Amino acid sequence: MNHRSIPARARNPWWRVGSIYQIYLRSFQDSGADGIGDLPGVMRRLEYVAQLGVDAVWLTPFFRSPMKDCGYDVSDYRDVDPLFGTLDDFRQLVGRAHELGLRVIIDQVLSHTSDRHPWFRESSSDAENPKADWYVWAEPRHDGSPPNNWLSVFGGSAWEWSSRRQRYYLHNFLASQPDLNFHNPQVQEAVLDAVRFWLEQGVDGLRLDTANFYFHDPRLRSNPARGWPVASDPAVTAVNPYAWQRHVYDKSRPENLKFLRRLRALLDAYPGTAMVGEIGDDDGLGRMVEYTQRGDKLHMAYSFDLLGTRHDAPFLHAMLDRLLRILGDGWACWSLSNHDVPRLASRWGGAQPDGRLLRQAAVLQMTLLGTPCVYQGDELGLEEAELAESELRDPYGIAMWPVFKGRDGCRTPMPWDATLPCAGFTDATPWLPLCERHRAHAVAQQGPGSLLDFYRRLLAWRRAEPALHGGRMQLLAPHEQVLAYTRESDSSARRLLCAFNCSDRPLRWHLPAGFEAMKEAPRCGAELEDGSACFEPWGFLLAEAAREPTLVARQGGQRRVSRAGRDPAA
Repeated sequence: MNHRSIPARARNPWWRVGSIYQIYLRSFQDSGADGIGDLPGVMRRLEYVAQLGVDAVWLTPFFRSPMKDCGYDVSDYRDVDPLFGTLDDFRQLVGRAHELGLRVIIDQVLSHTSDRHPWFRESSSDAENPKADWYVWAEPRHDGSPPNNWLSVFGGSAWEWSSRRQRYYLHNFLASQPDLNFHNPQVQEAVLDAVRFWLEQGVDGLRLDTANFYFHDPRLRSNPARGWPVASDPAVTAVNPYAWQRHVYDKSRPENLKFLRRLRALLDAYPGTAMVGEIGDDDGLGRMVEYTQRGDKLHMAYSFDLLGTRHDAPFLHAMLDRLLRILGDGWACWSLSNHDVPRLASRWGGAQPDGRLLRQAAVLQMTLLGTPCVYQGDELGLEEAELAESELRDPYGIAMWPVFKGRDGCRTPMPWDATLPCAGFTDATPWLPLCERHRAHAVAQQGPGSLLDFYRRLLAWRRAEPALHGGRMQLLAPHEQVLAYTRESDSSARRLLCAFNCSDRPLRWHLPAGFEAMKEAPRCGAELEDGSACFEPWGFLLAEAAREPTLVARQGGQRRVSRAGRDPAA
């Protein structure tokens, strides 16, 4: 497969100037009448994605799996599960995506496998087999209890007893998802070989699940307590005792960096490919920067800082201020929703009649320094679906019901046409029920002026705006209600001002001198009047100014600056 068949549209590599669309495969489009989305279904809908205006699609796992965690428990890294199609279906999908100008990013779940993977079956058979050390095995303490206090993200101890091995094995998630032992060089080689297989199939990038979980402390030291009250890891629900520990020994270990360099070296042998890593950590921003700096590890990464409920101006300013102080030549990927958190429209409360908050969120996502990743359905304004306990499929939600209802509410079927059975997702009974409220948001029902129309115009504008392709971001002074920053690049004389009223209260805000509204840029709930912006609740505007030597002195209130460095492999 020729990665260079998709032309670059800027001097920067595509992942610095482009955007990504996440497809939750099980819920996007069913073509086999079994109620589960599949690869042929995705191929059927690729034109929709291309017309949206993104540059790449990220596909959630489609590998062979017993589906205890919806495919994030892999039993064969090199084959497609029959539930989703065939390897030939995948190759056709890649070819069609490339014809449409879309790149294909696939999920890689490398930290753990399914307990049905042949590697684990051999490893668990006895202590003498060739793969005995491919997973993390440990002897019990003298009283028979697990070797330390490590906890599973999904609840309970991270250790499971194997009667056959008479040892405990480590599982950071389900007991059926044993963790690989990356301290073993053979494991690293096997994992790199599996990644190479998909690169040879023509994929353009990888999304690395739990990218900071690969290594553990070989001395198996217990994690320290976080203290009370619990300041929860944003990637973990606060009702989960996992949040009560500081996870310094079971993840984010320094050895991880060396392996990520090996992984980067492999991708560098396939020009045009890129990696985005998921970072679930107490300090997600710091880890994101650590994993993306110097151009020798991940190309980009996302944390959970914008996947929570806070989106007020002081929070956003403080988060971005810290990021810009430490970013250097690192690179962020900005997600406002994904398959692990409640939907944006419910988390941020975006149910206004004109959808202004959701439009503001989209503009924020598309103008930040970094690469935006849109989760399927956010462009339609879908809210979180409410499911009964009997309808749940997510083991995390089943374990912690009813206080935490799991992740199924953001994974329900994509609505295509309100007039069709199951809104066009399937002709069968869907694996998760369609949220009937979503019918009103279906693709076919979104005409001119809709949120979908807004996303298309916004993405087209972003694609044509050089000031957003890399370059610099500069925060203005903090404000109780307004988040404001400028964007500019070396390739453009244009300097943009992005300003957002992150509250439900109107206000008048004084613009820095020399800026005027951009006619072609999206704007909602804001008007310029005598050098001020008159914001309605959740209003936003984009302004521009000519690059002038005296401009910074006149503004006076600006804060941190970050310049996006060129990628050495570009």
